[in-house]
Amino acid sequence: MLAALDLPVTLATRDGDVTLRAAEADDLEALMALLSDDPISAARGDNGLDELRPAYGRALARIQSDPSNTQLVVTDGDRLIGTMQLTVIPGLARAGSDRLQVETVRVASDRRSSGIGAAMMRWVEEVAAPVLGARLIQLTSDAARVDAHRFYERLGYTPSHVGFKLRVPAA
Repeated sequence: MLAALDLPVTLATRDGDVTLRAAEADDLEALMALLSDDPISAARGDNGLDELRPAYGRALARIQSDPSNTQLVVTDGDRLIGTMQLTVIPGLARAGSDRLQVETVRVASDRRSSGIGAAMMRWVEEVAAPVLGARLIQLTSDAARVDAHRFYERLGYTPSHVGFKLRVPAA
């Protein structure tokens, strides 16, 4: 399903063009660093420690092997500067409409406010959702991410639902 996306693509930003492509196994270290670059993620355990590499590797492999999922990365030359995960969720609601879930949206801290995140989300709206037949794009954002909420609202997203999460202990 997500194989229908014509990747890689060039995204225009205020700082110049960047490349959006599917994540590869070789991107794992840079993805771990990008997650740990975010204070909220780091506080939840995404701290980039080497002992977590196998868990991240397994997670990336699962995402890559699932045709309804993809982890995308944004690069500027050889440097990975952004990422997001897309998941197509089939549904009965809204007359059987598919949803496109966007998660783990991150831009390197030294590249924020340069239009990279907006270019990523514009591509999701203008290209990915129509190609995948999704009638709704949805995402969640930690309640503490006030700047991210303003960013998404500026792009036209509305905080229409209240989300609930329950942590389950590891087996």
